Amino acid sequence: MSHVLGLDVSTTATKAILVDRSGAVVGIGVAEYPFDVPQPLWSEQDPELWWTGTVAAIRSVLSTTGVPGDAVDAIGLAGQMHGAVLLDAADRVLRPAILWNDQRTAAECDAIRAAVGPERLVEITGNDALTGFTAPKLVWVRDHEPEIWARVAHVLLPKDYVRLRLSGEHATDKADGAGTILFDLAARDWSAEVLDTLRIPATWLPRTAEGPTITGLVTDAAAAATGLRAGTPMVAGGGDQAANAVGVGVVDPGTVALSLGTSGVIFAATDRPIFEPAGRVHAFCHAVPDRWHLMSVMLSAAGSLRWFRDTFAPDAPFDDLVGAASDIPAGSDGLFFLPYLTGERSPHADPLARAGFIGLTIRHDRRHLTRAVLEGVAFGLRDGLDLMIPAGMAPPSEIRASGGGIASSLWRQILADVLGAEILTVATTEGAAYGAAVLAAVGADWFADVVGATSAWVTATVTATPGPDAPLYAERHAIFRRLYPALAPTFHAS
Repeated sequence: MSHVLGLDVSTTATKAILVDRSGAVVGIGVAEYPFDVPQPLWSEQDPELWWTGTVAAIRSVLSTTGVPGDAVDAIGLAGQMHGAVLLDAADRVLRPAILWNDQRTAAECDAIRAAVGPERLVEITGNDALTGFTAPKLVWVRDHEPEIWARVAHVLLPKDYVRLRLSGEHATDKADGAGTILFDLAARDWSAEVLDTLRIPATWLPRTAEGPTITGLVTDAAAAATGLRAGTPMVAGGGDQAANAVGVGVVDPGTVALSLGTSGVIFAATDRPIFEPAGRVHAFCHAVPDRWHLMSVMLSAAGSLRWFRDTFAPDAPFDDLVGAASDIPAGSDGLFFLPYLTGERSPHADPLARAGFIGLTIRHDRRHLTRAVLEGVAFGLRDGLDLMIPAGMAPPSEIRASGGGIASSLWRQILADVLGAEILTVATTEGAAYGAAVLAAVGADWFADVVGATSAWVTATVTATPGPDAPLYAERHAIFRRLYPALAPTFHAS
């Protein structure tokens, strides 16, 4: 039986999945790796880790399933967005990649706004200049590492470095390209105006392609390294959030996805480029042809719960920790949690935003704190949703959810109550890797288009609906919204 291979090159691991013609995941291979924090607010990674991780993950899934490499019809790529990979003319890596969660570039963001004009920047790219995006990283290298800048010949995004190693091609997809804020959102390609203004040569940037379009073939060398067949086609794929949306079937206008992983993302598919005028939520191209999306991003979603567990209950299984929180009524007896452990993006584009428990009393115990974390993340997600709707997104009646946090029935119920929508889950839990496999299946001509592929392969089930606590949560959210503005001066005090 023929298969497609989906790859997800994330910040902490590469995942490879094999999917058969029925849409079933028949095997998974994972290879983990670290990232570096060489200075406060910095986040870097050696691109060689992605390649060795990819080789290990592919060999693992082929070995454990017994599927031969020549039974793979096509490969799809997904991965962490916004990173900056700088190569010389011989495709040698010039410095460690600067990652999406790196926060060093606040001054560069100000410089980009001043150079392009803040309103003009949003008009062209759909986005404000934020520290997570690629363009500020390039400006930082230009201004702080001129000896590196002088040797640059190619700029790639993280997953596209793996594409280069697999196929020898410099290419990216439209969704990941849009996440650089060097893109013309409406034209779905690089913006000459932004590139010229920022003095970034257009020749450095890869060609762009729609998600299911074939961008290259596996080389002989890559085949020898991975066990794949030389000549296996590889599609453009998508940045991790766009690929995840494909994986849960959010491809038609009006459909909405929620990803509750380390970060938290609300993703709405659209049939035209729309954006929030102040750029407080993101507007990117989708991995689906002729589709765009709005996206709000909070940096510490399930990551907040992991931090809380690791810090205060390192021996407690997540199920036990969250299960105990079910004993506490909605509202956590007056306790709030601000989930800004690593700064924030939506709706507060503030790398210096800080987390905190607000309203602690002697009657609160670990159960209250746990529930407050779950509620605080939900309130942060609601903040983003409340910006997306005025920008042109229809209020969602249902949201397709994925990510590790969705395993908690309590958290699903809190999300349904706070977001005011049914929460649906899908049978496949492999997220972006599965979306990459869907795009590969279209590239292999298994389906005529992405909509047909997701209709055949992705089914969703309602797992939570707004309940009697929803009105209380609306009141609590109104208080939550006042906390960041009140505390922001303390975050920025020197």
